[in-house]
Amino acid sequence: MPQPTRILVTGATGYVGSRLAARLLDEGHSVRVLVRQADRLKHKPWFRRVEIHEGDVCEISKLNDALSGIHTAYYLIHSMTAGSQFGRRDVELAGSFGRVARSVGLQRIIYLGGLGESGEALSEHLRSRQETGQALRSSGVPVTELRAAVIVGAGSISFEMVRYLTERIPLMICPRWVFRRIQPIAIDDVLSYLVAALDLPIGESRTIEIGGADVLTYGKMIKGYARLRGLRRVLLPVPVLTPRLSSHWVHWTTPVPATYARPLIEGLRCEVVVRNDDAAVLFPQIRPMGYEQAVSRALVELIPESFQDAVAAVVERPVGLEISRTVLTDRGMIVEVWQKTVRTTPETAYRAFCSLGGKRGWLYMSWAWRLRAWVDQLVGGVGMRRGRPEDRLPAEGDPIDSFQVERMEPGRLLRLRADMKLPGAGWLQFEARPVTEELTRLVQAVFYAPRGVFGLLYWYTLNPVHRLIFAGLLERLADVAERDGAPRRHVKA
Repeated sequence: MPQPTRILVTGATGYVGSRLAARLLDEGHSVRVLVRQADRLKHKPWFRRVEIHEGDVCEISKLNDALSGIHTAYYLIHSMTAGSQFGRRDVELAGSFGRVARSVGLQRIIYLGGLGESGEALSEHLRSRQETGQALRSSGVPVTELRAAVIVGAGSISFEMVRYLTERIPLMICPRWVFRRIQPIAIDDVLSYLVAALDLPIGESRTIEIGGADVLTYGKMIKGYARLRGLRRVLLPVPVLTPRLSSHWVHWTTPVPATYARPLIEGLRCEVVVRNDDAAVLFPQIRPMGYEQAVSRALVELIPESFQDAVAAVVERPVGLEISRTVLTDRGMIVEVWQKTVRTTPETAYRAFCSLGGKRGWLYMSWAWRLRAWVDQLVGGVGMRRGRPEDRLPAEGDPIDSFQVERMEPGRLLRLRADMKLPGAGWLQFEARPVTEELTRLVQAVFYAPRGVFGLLYWYTLNPVHRLIFAGLLERLADVAERDGAPRRHVKA
């Protein structure tokens, strides 16, 4: 285990950087982060445990402050969204970082780059990743460069392409790049390598290729994901479909924008596999997992707990006394957040939504809730036969009609998991957040993880009805909370 060290993490708002910061803190290291906007970190559970420097890598004075007193820096910056000149910008930023790092006496830079054998077939994206590593080394500061292919984990753009393509397209027209060999690696293993690199001797630069236990094609990655999700997918090879056309196809059929999809797809023109055993020799304690195990871990994150930071960011936006609605799509989950400010206390609002179901019903269009439960019973579901505890507030594990209480925080939060038959998984969450002594933010969130095309059709077909029902439910809950919290008038006899 590495000795505690004073470390700088750049790119801490990104997919790898945010997870690396948490892992380093757990290992006992003192962590400083350099970010352009500190507000983007405040929903991270480790926010108050790190030292935050706000600034850009191109701002020399701020970069100098961020690197001062640091032993090792992780360089996790890329400019894929910067347009056609992203490669040049990456190299310029890396050169600037390296020069400042040398001037302040930094001991080592650890950099995460991309796999791929140098040559004409190497894409602009992968070439820029490798040129960035060279720019860092040219500063004279020792650089440990880890090179990886597709990182498998919820939130990784590369993995999200696999997720959305597989979930949404039963018959895929596949160009040649889908059948190139690739060596994906789990995010947990990437983090293990990044942390273990701290134990390597300082003094020389190294380039280490890392990958998971399986070498397969992008097509087999799609098939493996489909198998774990219980989906059947057909891949139809076609002789021509350029990376540019493929990126637009991905953009049209998934939430992944073409600006990300194109460089990633172009990177698959050549094989991206580990070609030596340096990682196994240097890090014998790390035994990388296989692809399907990595996907299984990523799918576990399809729970509302993983999306609480996104909900919190929405909730912090100014909201008046009228109902607001926000819809997010992230990591395979659709999240619909309804909000309304009510004149009552959080405790009163909490008791209002904890009283839903059973004899009281669902306050608005209860007949629609009963109709959905009746349909559920017809197909073998639980319907509303279970009712709810009528003599007390619900507890975790209690049934409430077609739901089960999955999580609750007394006075603040109630989360219900849908036990009805669904082409996916669903949750309904209520939260009471204090605004002032007299005002409370009533937050109602719907979480839905669709399974395959039918899951998406189910959501969008019923969405107009759901919007009506959930808007009405929040309005009625607000009325009940304000009525129950109003001071009682005493009439003199």
